[in-house]
Amino acid sequence: MPSGNSYKIRTKNRNLFLRVSPGHFATNHSHINYYIDVTTQKTRLSEAQAVADALVSYYNHNTIVDTVLCLDGTEVIGACLADALTRGDFMNLNAHQTIYVVTPEHTSGSQIIFRDNILPAITNKNVLILAASVTTGFTARAAIEAIQYYGGTVAGISSIFATVEECMGYKVNSVFDPKDLGDYQTYSSHECPLCRAGNKIDALVNSFGYSKL
Repeated sequence: MPSGNSYKIRTKNRNLFLRVSPGHFATNHSHINYYIDVTTQKTRLSEAQAVADALVSYYNHNTIVDTVLCLDGTEVIGACLADALTRGDFMNLNAHQTIYVVTPEHTSGSQIIFRDNILPAITNKNVLILAASVTTGFTARAAIEAIQYYGGTVAGISSIFATVEECMGYKVNSVFDPKDLGDYQTYSSHECPLCRAGNKIDALVNSFGYSKL
């Protein structure tokens, strides 16, 4: 973690928690005052399963999900979520009566594209977007636009942590939100009060992790 002040926000489930570190961090799209570390949720099966079990409760049996689109390296959680949706007898419309788990490809301009071999999992399918976090909404919007462009239907948006309740008219369901942190803030890089106060950036962060400065 970037700071020695890191700590865990715990829940009743010992495998469901949020590891955070206060400080001054820069993402591709904003500056933030907490680094949310979801490395183990994305890589350790027990914790990925706990996240999936928490998220699946948001979707009732009228929700149709054919595909889980995994952003930010959430493939393990996506597989667990697909399994939970299947066990819960959620409806899907694809011919195989199962759930696809796919990841997008990003162009150099951060645009999301799907190759022809992946299109059967997107076109005419009900696609649930899964992200590690939804804060600025930049990546979630790109995913929504890509799904719609390729002829799919957005079934919902899920994330481990989110600061927004909706994105482009779609509800964002998350396990954790700013109420769990209290003073979480995100700023435009040009309007960051931490920069104006002369506080140096502790680390550069993205979906892969962090790099200390």
